[in-house]
Amino acid sequence: MYEDFQVTDTWSGESLHCRWTANVVAIATRHADAVDVRFDVNGRSVWMAMPCTAWVEQKKRTGKVITDALAVQIAGRYLKQAIETGYDNGREMYTMTVDEVLGHLDAVLHEAGHTSKLPALIPTEDDAQPLP
Repeated sequence: MYEDFQVTDTWSGESLHCRWTANVVAIATRHADAVDVRFDVNGRSVWMAMPCTAWVEQKKRTGKVITDALAVQIAGRYLKQAIETGYDNGREMYTMTVDEVLGHLDAVLHEAGHTSKLPALIPTEDDAQPLP
């Protein structure tokens, strides 16, 4: 779905390959109450900052949690939409609101049908691996 996708930039017409590379709890890295989801977009790092309060709101409204895999799909859908609508202007970080997170979450679950149908997150070739 949205962990690895192609999209055409609205302004340049350039084909962009967007690939998820990491989820980082931003509390440790930049002292923010957020989860940052990193994508590689044609060799450029782009981060979607998702507020931790979205996790709380999702639990309150449904009793269910946002998993790492679901967070990737939410952030990827947001990124794809930003590029398609011309909102992407080459910046390195986008900050999502709680309402945006929950809206994209609902859309992703509607598309997938169930969280069990979300694609697995596959490590990239440059991830740390144990020595043989």
